[in-house]
Amino acid sequence: MSQTVGMGECCLSGTLASGKPTGRVDQIGGRDTYVAEPSNGSKTKTVVFLADIFGWELPNIRLLADQYAKAGFFAYVPDVHNGDSLPYDFLNAAEPPLHVREKLSLIGKGINTAKVATTLGPWIVRHREGVTKPIIDGFINTIKMTPGTDKVGVIGFCWGARYAILQGHDQVDAVFACHPTLVAIPGDFNSVTKPLSLACGSADSLLSVKDVEKIKDVMAKKIDVPSETRIYEDQVHGFALRGDWSSDKDKKAMDEAEKQGIAWFNKYLS
Repeated sequence: MSQTVGMGECCLSGTLASGKPTGRVDQIGGRDTYVAEPSNGSKTKTVVFLADIFGWELPNIRLLADQYAKAGFFAYVPDVHNGDSLPYDFLNAAEPPLHVREKLSLIGKGINTAKVATTLGPWIVRHREGVTKPIIDGFINTIKMTPGTDKVGVIGFCWGARYAILQGHDQVDAVFACHPTLVAIPGDFNSVTKPLSLACGSADSLLSVKDVEKIKDVMAKKIDVPSETRIYEDQVHGFALRGDWSSDKDKKAMDEAEKQGIAWFNKYLS
């Protein structure tokens, strides 16, 4: 029987990145999409970004897509929430960085829980798998049929990381999943047939180190499927996209996760 890992306050925490995205917004397959092109315009190595609950307009994910484009990938960030992403106001409203979280009182933690119940619960229902997966499948199929496209990878964050893993069920060429949530263990991993890289935080309250070890055990049995898992010390849920930019340690973890994904896709999309 599979164990399903849930969502919580961590999904609403994090910080906005500074900087101005340099890509453009297009309509692709009838869906608003942020596009970041490599300098040579090549689609040979394509990466689709699946956002967390804050969606495709979050500056953080667009700036990261720009970085992938600089590394030679053609990057797409589609709106798979149909305009219903959570507003940025919730960043840090429910769970601040780890050093602040540890000082929260019981009352403060209770407030966090209430915010999650009233905010995340209804959103998850609206964006359940039966609604979301066909949207993502359709977008990926559109990209695969785009002239000039060769290999396609998917990177996902938090809520989007699970759908990235599901695309690894023989839909794309490689997957990079950062701090996934709502995953079924072992269910979501049993059918993975494509190279899978995971970036997880040791302080992630939604995917414990024990859960990560279970995932590693499942993937280790797939001798024909390349996989890797890196656990980032003291990093909370959302660190690879919404980490604390004022912390040198957190900034380094974000940079290392970016390098992890780029190296993985360079290996399996080339």
